[in-house]
Amino acid sequence: MLALPDGSGEKTMIRKRHMFLNEEILKANPNIAEYMAPSMDVRRDILAVEVPKLAKEAAVKAIEEWGHPKYRITHLVFCTTVSFDSLGHDNQLVKLLGLSPSINRFTLSQNGCLVGGTVLRLAKDLAENNRGARVLVVCSEHTAVTFRGAAETHLDNLVGQVLFDVAVIIGADPDPATERPLFQLISASQTLLPDSDSAIEIHLKEVGLIFHLHKDVPKIISTNIEQNLVKAFEPLGISDWNSIFWIVHPGGPAILDAMEAKLGLEKEKLKATRQVMTEYGNMSRACLLFILDEMRKRSAEDGKATTDEGLEWGVLHGFGPGLTVETVVLRSVAISSR
Repeated sequence: MLALPDGSGEKTMIRKRHMFLNEEILKANPNIAEYMAPSMDVRRDILAVEVPKLAKEAAVKAIEEWGHPKYRITHLVFCTTVSFDSLGHDNQLVKLLGLSPSINRFTLSQNGCLVGGTVLRLAKDLAENNRGARVLVVCSEHTAVTFRGAAETHLDNLVGQVLFDVAVIIGADPDPATERPLFQLISASQTLLPDSDSAIEIHLKEVGLIFHLHKDVPKIISTNIEQNLVKAFEPLGISDWNSIFWIVHPGGPAILDAMEAKLGLEKEKLKATRQVMTEYGNMSRACLLFILDEMRKRSAEDGKATTDEGLEWGVLHGFGPGLTVETVVLRSVAISSR
């Protein structure tokens, strides 16, 4: 339920699905549970089946709640860490969902946790520049490519132990009788932070996907975050960071603590982010959309006036390799008008 900056918005439904690497799978494929054992073929075989299937489940639920026929979907943005083949998962998803063969497809792979913001930026551009567009966004994350045994010398490897699917639908100029927005996407931008090339690295090897996180990641993010905020919110006359709601990728408690200290944020500002981090951990690309869903549901349950904690303006931040930051300015929608 994400709308666009002209004051109207397309209903965007957020739906989540997940699977598990159970004991049966691990016993049949013991190399997956080793720290650095060759296992890429096994991982790829699992993912070739499971990624499209789980992505379909999330997408079907989003389309059902949206309430319009599938033929109205004009674009598909599919992002995953585990795209190995061509034809890819996006092609399989089109067939599984029965979407139009002329749908415009975009695949994002190996971009890291910031892509929760990247897909919104891309979908926003597509919807604004293609009249009548309805963009299905699917983020598919699977531990089968990152799961492995622990190593005392590489604790950062544990960050990659995630698996989730999430889907949303984004568009502009909605039908007011049948499409009700949740959020407006006001602006979206990407910034490469200085002197941060090795802060977050992701490498695909025979043993699977390897993560490397530098200990200075929280410091790098907190040092640079305010200048991104100023650039994004200055046109709106906003400079009080406690006056807006926050959707932040939960890369870890140290990152959130550093941001709070640097910006003087009140503790409740990152409550939704910390709640999702506590319940699910770091889900890579899926995190930001999970947090959006958590916030809008809690706002309704608490009787708030708008979809985000009763506030009007907010920010969505995604962080990933580079170190790169995605910044999306959001405007919430009055719950009473939905």
